[in-house]
Amino acid sequence: MPQIGCQTYTWEMLGDDWFGTPDDLVAAIAAAGYAGIEITDHMIGGYAGRPAEFGTLLASHGLELVAFACASDSGYTEPGRRASDLAMIDRTLDFVAAFPGATLSLGSATVMSPGPREVKFDAAADLYNAAGELGRRAGVPVAVHPSSHHGTLLFDRADYDALFSRLDPDLVRWVPDTGHILRGGMDILDTIRTYRDRIRYLHLKDVDANGRWRMLDEGVCDVRAVVDVVAASPNFNGWLVLEEESEEAAADPAAAVRANRETLRALVA
Repeated sequence: MPQIGCQTYTWEMLGDDWFGTPDDLVAAIAAAGYAGIEITDHMIGGYAGRPAEFGTLLASHGLELVAFACASDSGYTEPGRRASDLAMIDRTLDFVAAFPGATLSLGSATVMSPGPREVKFDAAADLYNAAGELGRRAGVPVAVHPSSHHGTLLFDRADYDALFSRLDPDLVRWVPDTGHILRGGMDILDTIRTYRDRIRYLHLKDVDANGRWRMLDEGVCDVRAVVDVVAASPNFNGWLVLEEESEEAAADPAAAVRANRETLRALVA
């Protein structure tokens, strides 16, 4: 039986309209019935560099740290930022290493400046592989989370193929995201099956046929079929992480993630 976690981007996407704290996030996610949390470098707030205190907070609510998601304004595609990005990742690994089994999830390679796409794929792969080596030394699994958001280098199947052909699968795992895969026009089951050996954990969310975000199981994602394929993947760590970006979530994040937890409870017995 998979374990179910919740991603904090549902609140982060509100920007300046979110006035809460990490304590509020943890409390809301625990109250909604989740077993774990994936938090971002932005939402960790005052707990940055304080893993013991954050661990105490999680334990008090019965939650595990599934993953720590880490982005850079370099988009991980700027060779001139390689050293500073790796230094930031190394510091982050120190935090994540305090939570056995947790994954460092690196954000999607993003185009930040003009230049040939092949050069950007090379730069991104070089950065991700180097981060994976740092993770190996720290005892922390490292994975990449492709996105369909503006400027992404990793939108469609050709982009996934271009990146994965450059990555060392022993150093860098994959966090497939159902919503982003579908927005990229991919055959979701074929994509997941093709790269199943790389899967670390799964992001579950839904979209309609036009790529607009929908609440879980209200769009075109065949959640049950996806979970079945992922659950049989050899390196899957057992975590399904729900993330919600719909209008309902923007109106009431806590209610949206609570509804999604109940939806998944019915879909995945």
